[in-house]
Amino acid sequence: MQILHVVGARPNFMKVAPVLRALRAYPEVTQRLVHTGQHYDAAMSEVFFSQLELPAPDVNLGVGSGSHAVQTAQVMLRFEETVLAMHPDLVLVYGDVNSTVAASLVCAKLGIRVGHVEAGLRSFDRTMPEEINRLVTDQIADLLFTPSADGDRNLLREGVDPAKIHLVGNVMIDTLVRLLPQAEAGWPALRARLGLGTRYGLVTLHRPSNVDEPVMLAQILATLGELASELPLLFPIHPRTRRRIAEQGLAAQAARLHLCEPLGYLEFLALQAHAQLVISDSGGVQEETTYLRVPCLTVRANTERPVTVDVGSNQLVGQDMARLRAGAEAVLRGAHRMGAIPPLWDGRAGERIAAVLV
Repeated sequence: MQILHVVGARPNFMKVAPVLRALRAYPEVTQRLVHTGQHYDAAMSEVFFSQLELPAPDVNLGVGSGSHAVQTAQVMLRFEETVLAMHPDLVLVYGDVNSTVAASLVCAKLGIRVGHVEAGLRSFDRTMPEEINRLVTDQIADLLFTPSADGDRNLLREGVDPAKIHLVGNVMIDTLVRLLPQAEAGWPALRARLGLGTRYGLVTLHRPSNVDEPVMLAQILATLGELASELPLLFPIHPRTRRRIAEQGLAAQAARLHLCEPLGYLEFLALQAHAQLVISDSGGVQEETTYLRVPCLTVRANTERPVTVDVGSNQLVGQDMARLRAGAEAVLRGAHRMGAIPPLWDGRAGERIAAVLV
């Protein structure tokens, strides 16, 4: 059996690594890796591939940036040529990025079976491009690998054949479990390099609704600046967000925070593990902090990962700065619910996926 893995953005890298590794146990399986180049920052991609011990991609489509329509179309055009040349028995797509839906559409038209890893997640907010990608991919995929029981319920409600659905657990946690010891080994040097004390909070923001809206970004930075007087806040900042801060004259507000360049997977994992508090709008961070049982305040009105709120240590605060302040103050008082680790988030999801495939 020949399996083709398609990744396009850094969150996909963490998801594909455990599946690639698990399938190596089956000599009858041949694997190839296609990187669409949706995240095209070579330096950051190379860091992630190296730290996750991923093989070099067999193909890099090099699609780069563009509008959602342009990026999706470019992946479809270039991936069709690749898939016709390789003739895979199955294509595995990951997460909810544009590359995911584009590759799935190409395969559906060509009659090639598709498996979706991290299926069934729903925010029920169709203003999010990722939600459209999730809905479309799950309707046309042949195998749906869900990370939690809410994913199964969502798919069944949408009329998906139960035979296609497989509850396997969270592949992101597989990567975390495997690499946490390495992250911990590098922690003393990282802490010294960043000049961190024993207490700090970690901030990560990237969603357009938070960083591209001048008024919202100003409010967030002002609130974070207030919190930083009680708990030092480290903010590994994306170049795009840094540009927004400069363009909007918000450098003074940002100066209250400890800004640093984006970090590799191991470094960011270590920072999460040792933080007193994480403030984020990232889906993956909600999952990782839940496993690490670190309080997370998510600056979003909804989440496609409700298990992190219902079971884990995550709390949605929306874009309400009063709720963000209250949530942070509760953490500092020790009043935040720590939560538990969801079922099947045990580091073996990749093995379960491989068993279903083979």
